[in-house]
Formats: sequence, structure tokens, C-alpha cells
Amino acid sequence: MQAFHIPAPPPYYTNTFLLISDAGHAVIIDPAADVQNYEQILQEHNAVLTTLLCTHGHFDHVGSAEALRRKYHAVLYCEADDLAGDKMYPLSEADHGYAEGQTVTVDELQFTAWHTPGHTPGSVVLLCGEYLFCGDTLFAGSIGRTDLEGGSSDAMNASLRKLAKLPIPRETQVLPGHGEFSTFGEELDNNYFIRSAQRGNADF
Repeated sequence: MQAFHIPAPPPYYTNTFLLISDAGHAVIIDPAADVQNYEQILQEHNAVLTTLLCTHGHFDHVGSAEALRRKYHAVLYCEADDLAGDKMYPLSEADHGYAEGQTVTVDELQFTAWHTPGHTPGSVVLLCGEYLFCGDTLFAGSIGRTDLEGGSSDAMNASLRKLAKLPIPRETQVLPGHGEFSTFGEELDNNYFIRSAQRGNADF
């Protein structure tokens, strides 16, 4: 496997990722950058895009999803709750959503999905080997905001409690939708919001 981090342009600087299997099949997580950014990597590594995985449906995470889907006939995953087809949630359809605990397999790449509503109703996190793609559920030292359309602080609180109990190794790299990277152990030990949710006195 080869993994690439591709920051999307300002003002949101969304973290987006491209993984290429040993057989040359590519997966993009949160296709937010310009199409040509992905095309350059695909061409350089003689890879074929097969799968698009969205952690949620906000506009700053799905900006090139439809264009890539059409061009490469790639399979698009996004939860139905985040398919409003409006300004905030621009996607109106996807090929699949995620079943709880489902594994999406592309060659040796296996992405296990868990629902983590709170930032949006359809938010998920995706675990692939040593990488945890968190979207805007979890940031390094923080969490995604819950005051936007579709957000819920109660749902986020429940999702954080659930996240802390998932069978994720502490050394797993936390790759959030924005900002710096971290490790799961670091967040369990020091993320105020996870610790507060576990104590049952979250105030966000």
C-alpha cells in the first residue's frame, strides 16, 4: 500500500487522502481537493481510482466527489443522512452507505466503518490498518463543531463514548478532516472532549 496526504485549498484546508493498493487500485477518503491533484498521483503511480469514501457529506469534504465518480466510474460511499443535495450537503446520491462495523475491501485495503453522528447525522470514522480517518468527528485535541445544520451535541457525546471503546490500537494514527495528525492513545489520554464524554459531563 501507498498512502498520500493531499491538503485541499484554502480557506478550509481539508485533509484528504489517497491510498493505492499493491494491485494499483486507488481509494480516496474525503475527495475535497481539485480533481487534477488526484489525477497527478494516479498517473505517476499507474493507479486506477475505484472507490470514494466520504466520512460525512459537508461541502468542504466532497467537492470533487461527483466529478471523480463520473470520470473513473468509481463507487461512492456516503451515508444517506448526509445526502441533502443543498449548499451544506451538496451530494444528492451515493452508491452505498455504511453498515455499522462494515468492512469495505479494496484488495488488501480493509476499511472498517463505525457511525459517529454529532458533527453531521451521517458522520463515520474509517479504520484501515494503522490509519483512523476521522473526518470532523475527532481532531487532534478537539472535536468537530455541533452547531451547524444537522449537528447534535448529544449525538457527539454518545459517539465519543463509543469511539473510546472501539477496538482501535493506541498507536493508530488519527487522521482528521482538518488540522494536525495525532494518535488514538494521545487522544484517549489528553483530548478534553473524549475524557468529558466518558465521565458523562460533556459541556459542548
